[in-house]
Amino acid sequence: MAAGAEEGSAAEQEQEPAAEEPRSFKDLGVTDVLCEACDQLGWKVPTKIQIEAIPVALQGRDVIGLAETGSGKTGAFALPILQALLETPQRLFALVLTPTRELAFQISEQFEALGSSIGVQSTVIVGGIDTMSQSLALAKKPHVIIATPGRLVDHLENTKGFNLRALKFLVMDEADRILNMDFETEVDKILKVIPRDRKTFLFSATMTKKVQKLQRAALKNPVKCAVSSKYQTVEKLQQYYIFIPSKFKDSYLVYILNELAGNSFMIFCSTCNNTQRTALLLRNLGFTAIPLHGQMSQNKRLGSLNKFKAKARSILLATDVASRGLDIPHVDVVINFDIPTHSKDYIHRVGRTARAGRSGKSITFVTQYDVELFQRIEHLIGKKLPAFPMQEEEVMMLTERVAEAQRFARMELREQGEKKRSRNDDDDTEEAIGVRNKVAGGKKKKRKA
Repeated sequence: MAAGAEEGSAAEQEQEPAAEEPRSFKDLGVTDVLCEACDQLGWKVPTKIQIEAIPVALQGRDVIGLAETGSGKTGAFALPILQALLETPQRLFALVLTPTRELAFQISEQFEALGSSIGVQSTVIVGGIDTMSQSLALAKKPHVIIATPGRLVDHLENTKGFNLRALKFLVMDEADRILNMDFETEVDKILKVIPRDRKTFLFSATMTKKVQKLQRAALKNPVKCAVSSKYQTVEKLQQYYIFIPSKFKDSYLVYILNELAGNSFMIFCSTCNNTQRTALLLRNLGFTAIPLHGQMSQNKRLGSLNKFKAKARSILLATDVASRGLDIPHVDVVINFDIPTHSKDYIHRVGRTARAGRSGKSITFVTQYDVELFQRIEHLIGKKLPAFPMQEEEVMMLTERVAEAQRFARMELREQGEKKRSRNDDDDTEEAIGVRNKVAGGKKKKRKA
């Protein structure tokens, strides 16, 4: 079936070489009220994925949208859903599944903004937030639920009176990432309890085997709208690398932040711990740096994001929790402080800059241990990257100050760890609770012994 669907969709795409013609949302078939909402949001002309997906979705077809991050995917599924909701108003009308909490809040903002004039209510259901208040929000039966799979399954199984038997639309945004994060069993459970007779939109930056399997299970004869078939980074992005000895990594980072002072930076680290450490290190050296990672409570994560968006902080240090879908409009430079282990994550990380036609820079740190990973990235994007010009002796002059800041950062990290252990209730992420229970269990056993 899937093969047939793909052939059909390919044929459909070939039939429409005139896809460039529609230049306004009205031309795509979007109703006047929603066109006005787009106008108020400053969406003057539809993006490529919107031109491809909206007309097909308005015809009532299932859609697979393949488009890289920052391409206007949210509008491509939100507008058809809101238009259908206008025609047949109903509670618990649509469900959007997303891999991360931040992305869920962002999608909710867009639904609220687009649907404000027609009174659309949406609710975000994600981990790290009190279940009781979420149950109350669900009891009010919003029109749209935006959720991470784990917490939604939790409510479907435990919240009295809540079900999705009347659901008309299901959207899986960043489907490749949802499945990579091993939410497969949760997605299966959700698919079992929602109506088979529904419209399904599946959006993904990459078409993996898991996504193909999900497509076969969840979509009926879908139309494929692919905006970028090969992996690519935006043309206006200047990409560089620097090859450095691993032990001087921090000094090189400080050198680059000084060289490019006045820009806003997003620095990607591979672990929560390294993100926190590097943020403390930079603060000790007088930079306005702020961390964002999965071990922070939800309120702190949103706080970090908002400070960076409001330009109160010029450096955001993040794990890959922030590499997808987060629309932070003013990132000038992306630094891959730790090289991504999956080459495709490189595309998403550097996609945080040079958005919506602006230019931007990315610099990837390559140590003696990262050469193979770096070659894979170059192979994936199909180009050799130039080295970022640097003055080695200037970097070496920074090593003493950086070593001292490292020492302070380590001390602060230790103190934070101790505070957390003594307070015990500071972190409300599910993983942290699981870890605490294990630790508590281990201590009891020791006492008995």
